Amino acid sequence: QVQLVESGGGLVQAGGSLRLSCAASGRTFSSYTMGWFRQAPGKEREFVATIRWSGGNTRYADSVKGRFIISTDNAKNTVYLQMNSLKAEDTAVYHCAADSTGHMVFSYWGQGTQVTVSS
Repeated sequence: QVQLVESGGGLVQAGGSLRLSCAASGRTFSSYTMGWFRQAPGKEREFVATIRWSGGNTRYADSVKGRFIISTDNAKNTVYLQMNSLKAEDTAVYHCAADSTGHMVFSYWGQGTQVTVSS
């Protein structure tokens, strides 16, 4: 029903920036909540940020507040994650996800994009 494709990952030095993109296709609705999650080697997947397609109701994990910005471009059906002041602990595979339930249950996931921050 919904396909999500992430891009924009790569290698960056600590203190640098990256912008991740999540292109959505298929049967998407304006009521869907979009989110970014990440999983570092040997660790559980963790919440990073969420947003409505309208651009409202943004939420962030404490670990990224003030550094990351989640945004949408409705015309392009794309969600972005601007990552600034990157730290080594931000290294992870970042996944885009969509929630169609309204209860923060993310049923649709992209394949992920690797972000590596070097010290």
